[in-house]
Amino acid sequence: MKIARIYIRVSTDDQDLARQASLRASTEAAGFYVAAVYAEKASGARADRPELLRLIADLQPGEIVVAEHIDRITRLPLPEAEALIAKIRGAGARLSVPGLVDLSELVAEASGVARIVLEAVQDMLLKILLQMARENYETMRRRQREGIALAKSQGKYKGGRKADTALHARIIALRKHHSISATAKLAGCSEPLVKLVWREHQKFLAAAAEETAPAV
Repeated sequence: MKIARIYIRVSTDDQDLARQASLRASTEAAGFYVAAVYAEKASGARADRPELLRLIADLQPGEIVVAEHIDRITRLPLPEAEALIAKIRGAGARLSVPGLVDLSELVAEASGVARIVLEAVQDMLLKILLQMARENYETMRRRQREGIALAKSQGKYKGGRKADTALHARIIALRKHHSISATAKLAGCSEPLVKLVWREHQKFLAAAAEETAPAV
């Protein structure tokens, strides 16, 4: 029986783990028994991700680690990324991600110079993917810093995520006369934001009413 363990990672709460959960269906369709799915919200530039470490600890020889892309496994600098992959290989397991050609069966059947060449090609392909994942991460961070610097130079950067008080006031005013969906359309925001702002407004009104209520 072919056994797989699936690793699912997103960087923020704004991303949806369900998007990658489809990996289970495709993995099972490929003839694998899925022993477990390890899902977490964390940065790929961190090596201390609890679910990834748990997956590695659970690995058994001959198993496959499945991920949506190599950057789901790691965005660490190349030496650290290679050390992480070495732990997976050290457990006798293999990695299955798009873009990585698995030559393990050919390697097992080969010998002598052919085996050495195949192993070298496999390592080279993996190294390229790991380096690309890190470079993409660094490019993203650099562009983010450049965007912040530009916004600061134009006096537009406020720093951090702060509540848009003007938008919230508009939502409250609109919600008094419109449905949630209509308020969202008129205010130019999402329905969940309308619900959140309105709920907090109701809490504020309730608290204010308690403070002004006459003592009994």
